[in-house]
Amino acid sequence: MFTAKWLTPSALLTDLYELTMSQVYVERGMLAPATFSLFVRKLPRQRSFLLFAGLWPLLEALRELRFSEDDLAYLESLKLFKPTFLDYLKDFRFSGEVWALPEGTVFFENEPVVEITAPLPEAQIVETLVINLVNIETAIATKAALCVLAAQGRPCVDFGARRTQGLEASLHAARASYIAGFTATSNVLAGKLFGLPVTGTMAHSYVESFDREEEAFRVFAENFPENTVFLIDTYDTLEGARRAARVALKLKEKGLSVRGVRLDSGDVIELSRKVRRVLDEAGLSEVKIFVSGGLDEKRIAEIVSSGAPVDAFGVGTKMGVSADAPYLDLAYKLVEYDGRPRMKLSEGKITYPGRKQVFRRYADSGLMEEDLLALREEDLPGKPLLKCFMRERNLLETPPSLSTIRRRAAEEIARLPKEVRKGKRVPSPRVSEALARLYQETAEGLRKEI
Repeated sequence: MFTAKWLTPSALLTDLYELTMSQVYVERGMLAPATFSLFVRKLPRQRSFLLFAGLWPLLEALRELRFSEDDLAYLESLKLFKPTFLDYLKDFRFSGEVWALPEGTVFFENEPVVEITAPLPEAQIVETLVINLVNIETAIATKAALCVLAAQGRPCVDFGARRTQGLEASLHAARASYIAGFTATSNVLAGKLFGLPVTGTMAHSYVESFDREEEAFRVFAENFPENTVFLIDTYDTLEGARRAARVALKLKEKGLSVRGVRLDSGDVIELSRKVRRVLDEAGLSEVKIFVSGGLDEKRIAEIVSSGAPVDAFGVGTKMGVSADAPYLDLAYKLVEYDGRPRMKLSEGKITYPGRKQVFRRYADSGLMEEDLLALREEDLPGKPLLKCFMRERNLLETPPSLSTIRRRAAEEIARLPKEVRKGKRVPSPRVSEALARLYQETAEGLRKEI
């Protein structure tokens, strides 16, 4: 749920040049509204779509953003900033407007996912925060969504906390992976903050601490009779399965059942088949086989396509850091200032001017067919994707539950054409005639002026 104030960064969490630029703006009275557009220039090579996440943490952070007395004292100690600018920062609050895709929306390259309109210094100072939060959650949500697709209905659980790039990153990873369709997390703090199901039983160290493996299983089952998954590959996997089966049968006599066994190493495809035979021959067909250890969507797809009797996956490091695409080519660019369109003409990094909207069209089948990039004021066929979520620090709608966002994400992914879900890339969105005209006029005007 979006209730805990788990992310309240200092406004110092910005790049220095955001502040040096903003001092110039303040000194020159450049306080008119500016619109910045956040978009991904090019999708990572390994991605055919992205899943937008991080919006509500961003909105929360923007509402809480301020410079403390200690922050201002630090800035003063740098001997870079004038007293008038420090006075401006003393009362700094983000007062702008945030347009964005609803969290859990699928998007593609060159489509705005967030547009910030605020007095120029405000919109400038929040750039680092905006990029950072959208980058981490969107990258991980997309990676997690690919794992869910590969699992073909088998549960995926977040095991990534211990190797994410920082403690706070582990919270973002748990949140983003749940949005993408993971069923639970091992991260207890994420469970508390976001109301996520938490899961986990034992590690190899637990088994090793006992003189006998079977005793380790028995004692654990006595302590957690309703939540028992035995890790069976500490020594000999098949012998571990037999020992787990003996303990499970004793529990069964008492009307209790073991949930599953876990494999964390070795040839899990072949081992899962052998373990399944051990369990079935013991009359324990209800006991599930859970696999973890070095998993990503490619390995999950390999296991599933082999027909191995694996029932669920614990996905850790490679999802938690989005290992094959750990960052997005996000750009936060000025597209309008003081009512005038603005754009960049740098080779290979040209931007479209003006406030934007994306219109999504669907085929008769209900699948996504085409996106059209347009100006915000246009009224074109298709579903407009961006909407206003915050104005003058006021949220314009009640924050949805993570379950609601999760359902939207599942529906969005289900409406992707099958070939896109399987990795086929789509072209950049088509551009409306009005936007193309504004681009041409703005570019010609800039070339004359400069």
